[in-house]
Amino acid sequence: MKYVLLFVETEEFANEMAALGTTERERAHARVNEWFATHADKLRGGSRLKSRETATTVRFDRGEPVIVDGPFVEGKEVVSGYLEIEVADLDEALRVVKTWPGCPVVEIRPIEFEAV
Repeated sequence: MKYVLLFVETEEFANEMAALGTTERERAHARVNEWFATHADKLRGGSRLKSRETATTVRFDRGEPVIVDGPFVEGKEVVSGYLEIEVADLDEALRVVKTWPGCPVVEIRPIEFEAV
């Protein structure tokens, strides 16, 4: 079964990361890299996203699409990256995500179908 993990950063998390010294930040990145290495056999693709200020949103609301700069929601949380994983079931996806050492929120969504 394939799932997409949506990594969500909070404003608080971003501030905490910005406040870290170089050594602490390197250790945090090393833990994330170790997580990726540990689960490499399940990873199928993904990327870190550029900052939310670079987002463009298209809203479909009764008629013509409306295009706006910025993320699709106004809030203190923003999707900062995604990863596609292939695991046996949701329980295995949860086991993988429970060990995530990075941002404080990970949303797990099953993939309905693959794009061609």
